[in-house]
Amino acid sequence: MTVLGACQLIASTIAFLLAATTAKSWALSPTSGKLIVTLALYSLGNLIMLRLVRDFGMASAFSLSAVIQLLAVNVIALTVFGERLSTVQTAGIVLAILAVGLMTLGPTGK
Repeated sequence: MTVLGACQLIASTIAFLLAATTAKSWALSPTSGKLIVTLALYSLGNLIMLRLVRDFGMASAFSLSAVIQLLAVNVIALTVFGERLSTVQTAGIVLAILAVGLMTLGPTGK
């Protein structure tokens, strides 16, 4: 992955994390403003992802984005919002990370 690609991945991740945080805030206290901000942030993240898909392929771009978001969203959910995961949910997250790691570390199908 190039430096530009890594920067785009970081930017999309930040947009998605802000969107997820705003979505949780909306769920706790719904307002139209929070909904509009949430939709705008998710749209921004997806627009950035379109560029990553074009440059790095759909499998690589979405897999990397998914695992980074999986980790980051859970950190936010657990630390900021005080959510808890069961043992089975924790195992699922670990397995998802391993699965994406195997997908991204293996040879490309191009």
